[in-house]
Amino acid sequence: MIRYALKCDQAHGFEAWFGSSSDFDDQAGRGLVECPFCGSHSVQKAVMAPAVSGARKADLGSDVAAKMQTLMMTAAREVRAHVEANFDYVGDTFAREARDIHEGKSEKREIYGEATPAEVRKLKDDGVPVSALPDAPPDPSKVN
Repeated sequence: MIRYALKCDQAHGFEAWFGSSSDFDDQAGRGLVECPFCGSHSVQKAVMAPAVSGARKADLGSDVAAKMQTLMMTAAREVRAHVEANFDYVGDTFAREARDIHEGKSEKREIYGEATPAEVRKLKDDGVPVSALPDAPPDPSKVN
């Protein structure tokens, strides 16, 4: 495996792993490498320093990763709590309710509920704005 620093034509920097250098060239040539920020397929390798391991760097990296994980879990928990407190839960009628609201057949209100992947795809294809609600992360006081 090889890790590349990449940059899109919009100057977004990111990293990606490939099986080999030729895998990157092949995938980029077929338009399969995509910027995670803007979706651009115009991606090139960026200048990067070689990875040099050391105890201090490893400790710093794991500390940063742990802090990032904590921040992401907290954000997901807060988003879910906000939605549950302020939106109407419509259960498995979500797809129908979302479509009715979008088409003006029902009053405009914020909803959440359950939908199959096929229902979500159809809603998005029809221009109905939907987004997945993050799963509730485990309670940090109950995780070992």
